[in-house]
Amino acid sequence: MVTLLRSLIDQQGWQDHATFLHEYRKAASSLAKETGDPSLASLTLSKSTFDRWYSGKAMPQTDARRVLAHLFKRPVPQLLAEAPAAPQPAPSGAVGTSAPHDEPRATSGADLQRMERFAAMAARRAIEFAMGAERNEVGRETLSHLQDQVRRIAEIYTRVPLGQILDDMTQVQDMTFRLLESGRAKPSESRELYLLAALQSGMLAKASHDLSDPQSAMMQARTAAVCADQAEHQAMRAWVRGLQSLISYWADRPEDALHYARQGADLGKDLRGSVTVWLAGLESRAAALLSDATTVRAANHRAEELRERTTPDDLDSLGGNFFFPPVKQTYYEVEANVLLGDSSADLIRRAEQAVQGFSNPDDPNWAFGDEAGSRSNLALARLYTGDLDGAAEAVHPVLELPPSQRNAGIIASAQRVRASLMRGPVRDASAARELREEIAEFSSRPTLGRTR
Repeated sequence: MVTLLRSLIDQQGWQDHATFLHEYRKAASSLAKETGDPSLASLTLSKSTFDRWYSGKAMPQTDARRVLAHLFKRPVPQLLAEAPAAPQPAPSGAVGTSAPHDEPRATSGADLQRMERFAAMAARRAIEFAMGAERNEVGRETLSHLQDQVRRIAEIYTRVPLGQILDDMTQVQDMTFRLLESGRAKPSESRELYLLAALQSGMLAKASHDLSDPQSAMMQARTAAVCADQAEHQAMRAWVRGLQSLISYWADRPEDALHYARQGADLGKDLRGSVTVWLAGLESRAAALLSDATTVRAANHRAEELRERTTPDDLDSLGGNFFFPPVKQTYYEVEANVLLGDSSADLIRRAEQAVQGFSNPDDPNWAFGDEAGSRSNLALARLYTGDLDGAAEAVHPVLELPPSQRNAGIIASAQRVRASLMRGPVRDASAARELREEIAEFSSRPTLGRTR
């Protein structure tokens, strides 16, 4: 099938990678200015990815879709559909073409961004005034505002770049700390504020982890643990231990990761929320790094048993990092077995199921980090069988993630694929060398944890 994207590339004479890359970067820069999102300006495109788009063998992901839609002034589904029999000229105003008859828009994207920013600033000033007006006590509106903010951030944390929410996270945490330090809260309000502080500190611990700063992550996690104790919230106590296990796992401290996961499991032995399943999955992954296959199998089996008796609790209702859905359980199980070197057909099938489970960004359980991790695991499983093409197909969408979404876990997962490409029978293949170079380039560009 010849896609409309290919047809339009041919019409413009952009079949050469260097030529198309020039136009693609122009479009990315134009879109960055229009939307006020500077991360778009740094987008680029490898020759192998361009070739797959051109041949219709791969679909553009995330921000690349926005750039293509901007470049050709058409929605991406239309670009990826079969080209009509009669060639369609690019609409007037497409980037790279003249547009003498463009109709002026009443409000530009930049103006809209500016208005949204001013409105947000006004809202912040208003809530600060309201909190000051309730200075003699915490107040119902103040507490409701903090609860709403925590819920909002928790719901979107796994779905948006960290840069979009980090300021809000730090501001809400500061508000909560100031209220606790003021001594104005009643005992029941203090417990609620401590729980909110635990949730906020937990999310900021995850943020520091995503920014490749495990020391700051652990500081926030310990603060979350203290606040969870003060709130007397057992599920949150257990969740924080899981968070510490997660931080240790990606910091290459598997013994600590295993220790924290087991501590959390002890704290959660009387719980029924999905945090119990998460802790078993964390134990399995940590054990895999230690090559402890017996513990991996036992932990995965326990996760299945716990899933059968799970009843959603107040943490699960927050979503995001506080809910551990079945698809993520599959992702963790696959990762543990991949780390043990499993290359069975059944594991590859399970790895494909995990990728499929994270394929729809509209799904409430979708998370770009989990999709990237699942894809990297599938690439590793396929590499173990010598399926180099299949591995490349699995990992390429990861390599197209914009800098704003390249967190520590995603980089580490991609590096595992690169390390595997340097071993075994595929090591000397030209396609393996090219893929290693792409992963190295992906990992070395400005990322979420490096300021530009």
